[in-house]
Amino acid sequence: MADSDNTDPTPGTADSCDGNLKLSDLLDRGWKTFEEVDTTSEPIGSNGVQVKIRRGITSLEEVSRMVAQLDLFSRNEDLEEISTSDLKYLLLPALLGALTMKLTNRDKRLEVVNAAREYYHDFLRRCKEYNVSEFTLPRAAANSAAADEESENEASRSRPTTTAGPPDLVAMAAQRQAKIGLYKQRKLTEDRLAKIKSALDGGRADDEVVRDFYVLSVKKWVAVALEEIDSIDQELEILKRMDVLKNSRTELAPQHQQPARPPMKPFILTKDAVQAKVFGAGYPSLATVTVDEWYEQHRRQGVLPDQGIPRRVAAEDDVDEQELEDEKKENRVENDDEEALKKARSWDDWKDTHRRGYGNRKNMG
Repeated sequence: MADSDNTDPTPGTADSCDGNLKLSDLLDRGWKTFEEVDTTSEPIGSNGVQVKIRRGITSLEEVSRMVAQLDLFSRNEDLEEISTSDLKYLLLPALLGALTMKLTNRDKRLEVVNAAREYYHDFLRRCKEYNVSEFTLPRAAANSAAADEESENEASRSRPTTTAGPPDLVAMAAQRQAKIGLYKQRKLTEDRLAKIKSALDGGRADDEVVRDFYVLSVKKWVAVALEEIDSIDQELEILKRMDVLKNSRTELAPQHQQPARPPMKPFILTKDAVQAKVFGAGYPSLATVTVDEWYEQHRRQGVLPDQGIPRRVAAEDDVDEQELEDEKKENRVENDDEEALKKARSWDDWKDTHRRGYGNRKNMG
């Protein structure tokens, strides 16, 4: 196992230089990028955040290539055999998976999700080899048709040969309890990490505290990776079904296209008198006068907008005529007109003997 406590970094150690940055500096940069993106208040799909995510992925990928060249980890070792300075490099695949899942390219979402799942699975596999914690390693993603067929055959062999029945409630309850236990373990680990990190920031941490910090960080990311793989598997099912539905629609689209319509024959307005009697003139009515003739007629009648008498004036004229008629009647009575007096006396006598409304039988049945 390479130790990074040497004063002069040489090839084969975790502190080998990459330009002006050490390997540990590149890892810290990628880790810090994830923390900034994970706690940012900006939209995750904004251009600035996406650029920062891609830079973090590039930095961590470079660290992964260098770690693979240095061959820091081996399947024949235990967790205690890894030096404290090299423990943090176990987190590389987990950080890469977390940053990859934050990419928002909708056209390549299936590719992005598959890549993130590979990173998380690689991280869990390595943690399983070092016995970091007790957990069940999820199945690896099937990248070929042969692998899919093999996994399906293995599942069918292990499946009991019974008729379909209700879901296994005992298994569902056990799975739920496992998730609850995993969540509680993650919260306890995060609380312990917060306390240790305060000691690290204060410069009061020795090598043992630093080692505990990295070990707890790895255990925390084990819980995160298990939860993320579960969510990714569900999203993959949805994305695959959407892809199949899209392809089926594309294949069926040409069959449902409507046949091209023949070109419409030109419509000719009727000009012959016989055709006009049968088909009509082609429009509701024919003009009988020109615009100038219509204007001249209305001008002579004095009903154009600039010639017409306002309604208010006409109404006042009607009132004046009524008042003039009433005044004439009063003058006749005052001048002792015999006919007017006779009519007035008869009307008074009739009103004395007949109540008001007499003879009005309207609407009375």
